[in-house]
Amino acid sequence: MTDETRPSPYASGVGGAPSTAVVIPAAGRGVRLGPGAPKALRALNGTPILIHAVRAMAASRAVSLVVVVAPSDGAAEVKNLLDTHALPERTDYLVVPGGDTRQESVRLGLEALPEGITTVLVHDAARPLVPVDVVDAVIEAVRDGAVAVVPALPLADTVKEVEPAEKKGEAEQVVATPERSRLRAVQTPQGFDHDTLVNAHATVALTGDGATDDAGMVERLGAPVVVVPGHEEAFKVTRPLDLVLAEAVLARRRANDGF
Repeated sequence: MTDETRPSPYASGVGGAPSTAVVIPAAGRGVRLGPGAPKALRALNGTPILIHAVRAMAASRAVSLVVVVAPSDGAAEVKNLLDTHALPERTDYLVVPGGDTRQESVRLGLEALPEGITTVLVHDAARPLVPVDVVDAVIEAVRDGAVAVVPALPLADTVKEVEPAEKKGEAEQVVATPERSRLRAVQTPQGFDHDTLVNAHATVALTGDGATDDAGMVERLGAPVVVVPGHEEAFKVTRPLDLVLAEAVLARRRANDGF
């Protein structure tokens, strides 16, 4: 059998289920965490945040491939990191150079996917502690027919819409108070029908920093996006205080679950 006729190893997942891949854009610098290594490479409990994120995705038996989109000048370093940290043998991984924006990096990750992938998750590298139940719930919703799925939590705080100040430090005027019961704080991984997400990236043109939310791109196509319950531990590590909270979560997991 030639390479051209050999079936794709990603044609089906566990038990013959449609195959699922995860794209993790990790090309950002993470300046809000302060100077030093890119955010995804910062240590959390002695292990890079990125490795925690990859392991969180690979913990799902439905995931057969993880594509990490690395800084364009750091792909070799990221590959070395993945090579030296234990990952489940059932899950393959690829490392590809990223672009100037998150949107471009996700697109490059999608282009690296082999044939046979039917479900794609896009996950923030800065969300290292997502429980596997959330990952599985997103995948199941896509396999049940949803073209786009986001995990989300109800908001605890009242939210105000404001008119941005013209100058930094000036007071901002409130223009509206959205009904809190209708609002959700969106997390990742976001899940998609493969062809729908590829179509969104091919047809939805955004300027500047591009899209920071892939589900929002699918919305622009007029396709429905559904919500599944998220989890409080799926928070994004953005500021130094988030690192402290993440360390506390890991300590609790070790104490309670032997994590």
